[in-house]
Amino acid sequence: MRFTRFVGIDWSGAKGCRHKSIQIACCAAGDAPPELVLPPGGVWSRMAALEWLGRLSGDVLVGMDAGFGFAAVPPFTQPARELWAEVEAVCAAEDDLGGHGFIQHRREAFWLGAADGPRHHRAHLRVTEQVYKDSGLGVPTSNFVLLGASQVGKATLTAMRLLHRLEWPVWPFDPLPGRGPVILEIYAQAFARLAGFRGKLRDLQTLDTALARHGSLPMPAVFPATFPDHVGDAIVTAAGLRAIALQPHWWQPAALTPAIAETEGWTFGVV
Repeated sequence: MRFTRFVGIDWSGAKGCRHKSIQIACCAAGDAPPELVLPPGGVWSRMAALEWLGRLSGDVLVGMDAGFGFAAVPPFTQPARELWAEVEAVCAAEDDLGGHGFIQHRREAFWLGAADGPRHHRAHLRVTEQVYKDSGLGVPTSNFVLLGASQVGKATLTAMRLLHRLEWPVWPFDPLPGRGPVILEIYAQAFARLAGFRGKLRDLQTLDTALARHGSLPMPAVFPATFPDHVGDAIVTAAGLRAIALQPHWWQPAALTPAIAETEGWTFGVV
């Protein structure tokens, strides 16, 4: 395994320029527990997260809890990098990598409520999401559904702007380079479930158990006994990435074709 550092990011597509739901955790190769990365000013902005990533160097693997692609249905059949550039061009004037302008730009593709007709007509799933659903691990929400607490499409749009600007290799859209940083899409709940838990990790005892199952030492004794679920998501992602990155089958999902890798992408940790 060439990666020496592992980063977990819980992401946000919310309006505004500071987001308590953005959390970043980092750990080195080995078994030391992940550490939370403290944001400038106490609360992360998306731009601050992009700038922090841009300062990283070396063999670092970053997992972000956000979609990197849409289901390959019209008009989203182009290579993902072209889509990211389109989102950036449409939304360039929005503060803090906002992506809301793209919703109106492609309004016919998204579902925002009953006025758009039956939800299932627009709730397309990517192949990786369908595989996750069929595995019985959970029910993913389509990136085209933009209503409700579980919606993830707005975070997907802001993530696309970050990817376009970051200009790193992005798995599986790009071949894995022999050295240097790589960023990929993850689903934090998948790492919690790999550790034997369904639901969010919000207390130290549960988090330490999950970390142990990912081969990590427990969090320091000074770590709070309870915390927001976004914190747990970032920490378990960093430890989970470190635990499975050495295992080849996670990099070679059976349903991941070259066409899917170019357009829809894949969630690392789903096979």
